[in-house]
Amino acid sequence: METARPLVLGIDFGTSNSACALIDAHGALQVIPLNGAKFEMPTALFFASETHSVLYGAEAMQAYLNGTEGRLLRSLKSLMGSRLMDEYTAVGDKSIRFFDIVVLFFKELKRRCEAHVGQPLTHAMLGRPVHFVDDDAERDQLAQETLGRAATEAGFTHIAYQLEPIAAALDYEQRVANETTALVVDIGGGTSDFTVIRLNPERSTVGDRSADILATTGVHIGGTDFDRLLDLATVMPHLGYKHVGTGGRIVPSSVFFDLSTWHLIHQAYTRKSMHFAKELWTDYTDQTLHRRLMDALEEQHGHRMLASVEAAKIACSISGDGAVVNLDFLDRSLAPTVDAVNMEAALHASLAQVVQCAQDCVAAAGLQGVDAVYLTGGSSALRTLIAALRQAMPEAMLVEGNRFGGVAAGLAWAGAVHPY
Repeated sequence: METARPLVLGIDFGTSNSACALIDAHGALQVIPLNGAKFEMPTALFFASETHSVLYGAEAMQAYLNGTEGRLLRSLKSLMGSRLMDEYTAVGDKSIRFFDIVVLFFKELKRRCEAHVGQPLTHAMLGRPVHFVDDDAERDQLAQETLGRAATEAGFTHIAYQLEPIAAALDYEQRVANETTALVVDIGGGTSDFTVIRLNPERSTVGDRSADILATTGVHIGGTDFDRLLDLATVMPHLGYKHVGTGGRIVPSSVFFDLSTWHLIHQAYTRKSMHFAKELWTDYTDQTLHRRLMDALEEQHGHRMLASVEAAKIACSISGDGAVVNLDFLDRSLAPTVDAVNMEAALHASLAQVVQCAQDCVAAAGLQGVDAVYLTGGSSALRTLIAALRQAMPEAMLVEGNRFGGVAAGLAWAGAVHPY
């Protein structure tokens, strides 16, 4: 008697958001709701000081934004392949390794998925970017191994990997009728990945699609980089970034870069960093800016400021209109906006690199162009990016896919045909 094939959980562990999916026993795709009715779940944990509990996803973000005492950790994927993964960080009255925090998140993903399907899940197909780390094959391999170790410690016994843009292509393939040459553009929180692939629904059940993959490229630029650049452009000048101070010198910028980078914000609150920031008052000619900087540091508003920038970025991308960055918690007199003009100015260089990487992928495939450009990933809705891609590839049909569930769905299809 033939043994039933185990369910394989496709896990898109993202820098900003994570998603999971599987192909059920009837061959149907299930993208699993991880966050109420939403498929995407913020890749975030909050360690509450008073209750000594750990909150995940949207609950973690909400607890932090509500001012609950504790520690928020986000963008952990950005640490993959670095020495920081094995370092310890203070959480309440104890220290915990960043790696063990990733394991906790994987355990929570597994728990939520098992609760949804009503059975244990032991097989996983893990998504990975084309490059965890640019131009360093050894660290890139270390990052993949770290991802696999975290999944193993969370309780998965059988693990395989698939490139995230290829997974997105496999999801798109379920909706094409004829053979199509597609450039898959996967703009995540930490990376932008590209694949040129031949898609054909008749080959969707083939396990090895390497012959159809014509090229892959990737660059370590994503949504969290866009958040950082917009934060530096719209909010940090109100705290003294690029302020020309005493002697005509610009105020040192390291504190502003830490405050604008999701996974480095906690560094701005260390005793050493706080002392450095406090002593900067002699560099300022406008002490209002310095007081505002110190308020942001002493009240630990870094994540709130960056979350407000992110929310304005999303609102502007959806509507096309300017969106106010809410800074009421810091200074009610401030109302910076994110609009098409300052977004284009702040992101121009980074978006140019992303588009160039996309064009390089088409060139590496030996093609003059592609039939379709398929957009997926949480940051793929950015209007300035879509406009730049349209300009660069005017002949291709531009298709906007499932921004958050597409990669997970593709990983599920890949897992269903993988020989575990």
